[in-house]
Amino acid sequence: MFEISDETLRLINKTCKRKKHLKLTVGYLTDNQSIIKVYNESGEIDSSKRYHYEIGSITKTFTVSLLSKYIFENKVSLNDSIQKYIKELKEDTCYSTLLRLATHSSGYSGSLPLNKREYFKIILGLIFGGSDLNKNNPLHMDFNKMKMLIERTKLKEVDYSWKYSNFGISLIGYVLGTVSGKGYWDTMNDFLHNELRLKDTYLGTSNNNLQGYDRQNNDCGNWQWDKENFISPAGAVSSTAEDLLKYAKINMYEDKPYLSSCHKKHGNGTKKFDMGLGWLLLKKNNNVVLHGGGTGCFSSFLGIDKENKVASVVLANYRLGRNNDEHIGMSLLESLQKSKDI
Repeated sequence: MFEISDETLRLINKTCKRKKHLKLTVGYLTDNQSIIKVYNESGEIDSSKRYHYEIGSITKTFTVSLLSKYIFENKVSLNDSIQKYIKELKEDTCYSTLLRLATHSSGYSGSLPLNKREYFKIILGLIFGGSDLNKNNPLHMDFNKMKMLIERTKLKEVDYSWKYSNFGISLIGYVLGTVSGKGYWDTMNDFLHNELRLKDTYLGTSNNNLQGYDRQNNDCGNWQWDKENFISPAGAVSSTAEDLLKYAKINMYEDKPYLSSCHKKHGNGTKKFDMGLGWLLLKKNNNVVLHGGGTGCFSSFLGIDKENKVASVVLANYRLGRNNDEHIGMSLLESLQKSKDI
């Protein structure tokens, strides 16, 4: 039977130090069995209770999974320009394609929809804590601002170098809501509940959600999202470790045939990652797909090895510094991979 390695436990214990309100959920999938463990400042605690977390940018993988479904159903094409679906945009202007948006090669600034001053303010708030930015969602944008930012950003008909973009993925979500005729929010909740059968995964937050905490152990509450916020497709989903491991299994076995396109390389990323659609592909092994996330006071990580049929998830109601969620998740995933080689 698989046991979490000493190295992973060391990372977990180090991460838990001095976080008196922490609920760190660590889960893994191996041999088609899901195991969930929960830790706090004192060590492992009862894991029978199901905790709901803001998962931040893991939302992007759900948004692009729905895009792949619409491509499979011939409702949209990857090479379509967004102008085809956002009729209010000026004609005879170069706009990004859905493919470039899904691979972060659209040319949109990584700071959008914030300006540079707002962007650096939120970064400082996340680094040092104790900021009102942790209590209030700074990523809010209505349709008029979205249209203005699109038209103000002059693009060329080229694949730009990789630049992670909340704004770009949000445009995909807007397009999907336009195609469905129901808007992104209702379309995505329907996809989550009726297509993927994830009953504890939803847009926004509910009374079930854990409260988030900053580095000084101050209560941050939850970021608020609503149907009118066009950045929702980039970060508004809440979920549980149990549901994310179900989601991992759906991707692992490609139970939905359209998901296979998300796991193929579609673009260049960084030195460490290639780009699928929405997902990051580990450059040294494209069978490993992963994504992390964070909101004001939450951190998340999901990693899947499709070949070895193992997955890891890490969720925390603190914004963990130095990519600690990813370090725990990757350490756990590597241990699972080694257990398959024995």
